[in-house]
Amino acid sequence: MSDGSSFSITTPIFYVNDVPHIGHAYTEVAADFMARWHRQRGDDTWLLTGTDEHGQKILRTASANDVSPKEWADRLVTDAWKPLLDTVDVRNDDFIRTTDERHERGVTAFLQKLYDDGYIYAGEFEGFYCVGCEEYKQPSDLVPGTGAYEGQQVCAIHSIPVEVLSERNYFFRMSDFEQRLLDLYESNPEFIQPESVRNEIVSFVKQGLRDLSISRSSFDWGITIPWDHDHVLYVWFDALLNYVTALGYGSDDDEAFQRLWPSVHIVGKDIARFHAVIWPAMLMAAGLPVPKRVFGHGWLLVGGEKMSKSKLTGIAPSEITDTFGSDAFRYYFLRAITFGQDGNFSWEDISARYQAELANGFGNLASRILAMIDKYFDGAVPTRGELSTSDQAIDDLAVDVTTRADAAIAAFAPHDAITTTWELVDALNGYITEQQPWALAKDDAQRERLGTVLATALRGLGTVAVLASPAMPKATEKLWASIGAGGSIAEQRVDRAWEWQSATRITSLESGLFPRVEQAEQGAA
Repeated sequence: MSDGSSFSITTPIFYVNDVPHIGHAYTEVAADFMARWHRQRGDDTWLLTGTDEHGQKILRTASANDVSPKEWADRLVTDAWKPLLDTVDVRNDDFIRTTDERHERGVTAFLQKLYDDGYIYAGEFEGFYCVGCEEYKQPSDLVPGTGAYEGQQVCAIHSIPVEVLSERNYFFRMSDFEQRLLDLYESNPEFIQPESVRNEIVSFVKQGLRDLSISRSSFDWGITIPWDHDHVLYVWFDALLNYVTALGYGSDDDEAFQRLWPSVHIVGKDIARFHAVIWPAMLMAAGLPVPKRVFGHGWLLVGGEKMSKSKLTGIAPSEITDTFGSDAFRYYFLRAITFGQDGNFSWEDISARYQAELANGFGNLASRILAMIDKYFDGAVPTRGELSTSDQAIDDLAVDVTTRADAAIAAFAPHDAITTTWELVDALNGYITEQQPWALAKDDAQRERLGTVLATALRGLGTVAVLASPAMPKATEKLWASIGAGGSIAEQRVDRAWEWQSATRITSLESGLFPRVEQAEQGAA
């Protein structure tokens, strides 16, 4: 299926200190949607996700649960993080863990190269450390605490007190790359997106970069520094390397690395700084290409606040999929939230969109078209006669929508791709209402016209199905089994969706694409 182009995309590797919530699932779905789209346009596509399992926070969490850090990580990966992928129907090509031998081998090779080339040195460091972020904080990153933490300085992200740490550490000469990073941002404005995140990163680097402390000697849960076994590697320096170790960097077989790197990184905006500053500086030091793009998407808000397990606002993805299904979960978060901006989740909104846009809009459209072909033509797909202006308008819109949706994906705007696709859904519903095939069926003289109308509607419906398949693979595969000429809908070229071929006969849907559900209660979370 490949036409020679490659598209490599990653999610962050998620920290296994706790179970996933819908914010994590949103990132997974966005990356999976982009990957599915590129697969269906013929690109050699690779999607990576995984888990970050080292660091002080994991050590403390494991200790609090009376297990070893590795036992804790194994439990969370098996019971929570890998099942998340099934829950929201993510088709990843690889899953990497920072405790994997392949990762530790690649990290060690990378670290040794930077040390040998003079980019790492030993020194003393004292600073404000947030265990939640696993990061030393600048004074500007701290805010006055409230409640139980009143009178203390707390992390602006986690709202917990920082610790003052003083250690002899190893440092990465990140300050050497300040101008090279600024040159990168200026020469490639699309390297960091959206613009709001880009502006924040550029401003941060212009304030001046300090060398980065990259080792810890106060605990031992991490990858050992190869030339000094009293130190383990700083968790972010370790974690960021997953994007290349998963492709074989540091191994005897780096074919995938040579073929697929550099990748596109989809991350939450709160960790964009690590990916757009530290990570490219690391790669520059090693003489490797920087990522193709870093996209920092917005937060999911519940009741106007960022989700937080400590505030009991973290919603498990299964709470939504158990009611609405994985396709509706994917559709809702991809369409309802402008990618790159914060978005509010509410049970009322997902329920309303499910009923109006999926059950009534797309699902009812499919059921009506197939039912009428079955009723009036005994399931045989009719042949089109002369096209009216209205018929041609549907054909033209199918081509136009496909072109614009594909352009939206290239611009990292999945919400625009789905909104554009739904223009065809709305047009088809209007077309059927206007043409009234049920009235045409009453007049034998209008038999050819009836066939043209239903065949035109079916052509448009199939185009919608192909365009919607990266977002809703289950429902569209079910529809494809009723209308397609064979194979899987995932094999259809999404960038030429209007060219899909129908079967000579359709089969009726045994049940609706989107069964009606009871109104979800706001308190379900």
